[in-house]
Amino acid sequence: MPNPNEADGTIAIPARQRHQAAWLARLAVLSALAAVVVLIVGSRNVIGLVLAVVIGLAAILAGTWWYLSNTGVVRLLAAFVVIAAPVALIVACIVHNRVGELVTAVALIALAASAGRAAIVWVRPATRMPERATPPPQQPFLIMNPRSGGGKVGKFDLVAKASGLGAKVQLLDGPGIVDVAELARRGMADGADLLGVAGGDGTQAIVAGLAADNDLPFMVLSAGTRNHFAMDLGLDRERPDAGLDALTDGAELSLDLGRINDRTFVNNASFGVYAEVVQSPAYRDDKAGTTLKMLPDLLNGRRGPKLIVRIDEMPPIEGPQAVLVSNNPYEAGDLAGLGRRARLDAGVLGVIVVTVDSAAAAVELLRGRQSTGVRRFLTRQVVIDADVGEIPVGVDGEALMLQTPVRCTIRPGALRVRVPKHRLQARPAAQFDVGDLLRVAVNRPPRDRSG
Repeated sequence: MPNPNEADGTIAIPARQRHQAAWLARLAVLSALAAVVVLIVGSRNVIGLVLAVVIGLAAILAGTWWYLSNTGVVRLLAAFVVIAAPVALIVACIVHNRVGELVTAVALIALAASAGRAAIVWVRPATRMPERATPPPQQPFLIMNPRSGGGKVGKFDLVAKASGLGAKVQLLDGPGIVDVAELARRGMADGADLLGVAGGDGTQAIVAGLAADNDLPFMVLSAGTRNHFAMDLGLDRERPDAGLDALTDGAELSLDLGRINDRTFVNNASFGVYAEVVQSPAYRDDKAGTTLKMLPDLLNGRRGPKLIVRIDEMPPIEGPQAVLVSNNPYEAGDLAGLGRRARLDAGVLGVIVVTVDSAAAAVELLRGRQSTGVRRFLTRQVVIDADVGEIPVGVDGEALMLQTPVRCTIRPGALRVRVPKHRLQARPAAQFDVGDLLRVAVNRPPRDRSG
């Protein structure tokens, strides 16, 4: 395995991999050119065909916005637009005998996009957060949730495997609600020199906060459902037992922790539409139905608090539909906090503020990072206020009600995390344009977009 660059934590790209990426980039360029040729040669009115596709996509997106933000007749009409737009395009192609050209062009464009993205990913340096060698723990204490992740603790025999490596294991097997923090405190009182969790991100956050407060190393086993934090650490989500290697052949990282009022979070805190929906008593039994029922009033400001976002010395941002505050920023283009963070040690919060109040704004989201409806910030502190005294907040997937104003801060380097030495490498998102693709095609690196 190539050695990390000590200065920035990046890992050098092997020459063979760069060569393969260059050929992928050339394939992407040739496929895109072939798609253009097919449209020009096969269609007498290529501009009209392209224009029809663009208008159809815009109609679908605008119709989706109208469907989500309205009820009654308007919602029915919006559903008709969403269905009718692609159907009309297909019918027009059949009538004008252009189906073959369109299908071929779409397939070539899909190939170009796939090959181009793969090429950029391959040549963007992988990152590895700085790590240090430490001796194995002598009395590790692991808390495991046997119900988390569909029963991964039992499926992978984590209790027996961890016990065989000298760890003391405590199961969250209730009855009723189990006080995770109290279990962790008992482990520390019994002499634990490492705290670990096999469970969801919410449980991990509770124990991670205690580990940080007591200067103890923390360990994660990817036994949860989504395992976002484990994924960002490079752990294999399909093999939670592989994380046990950290007990015998591990290294230690110094990572940041998020703080929301007096509570720790390892991933993110969400405000606005999503937080309101998951607070509904009906959401657990009917997620889709409850969401569709509540969205119109939430998106149009008829329901829910009016949020006010204060970041540093900037003017307040008033009335956004959604705010996501994350422990270090997510990759560009990830508005929901469902992707990954290449680094967890930059010492900053990532803040995404979404304001979409019309069909035009919804269509503009196609512009991605350039959309005026989506604003991104890096900061050490953000305050979320509202026109009410209490607001719903989703913290690492858990639905809470918190008093306003809600203050989110970052604790740089607060958490010592023990991980296996041999784990996956994180790569930046494949954000690229035509210039990047052409650079890779001639064996030159894409532009650095880390800043």
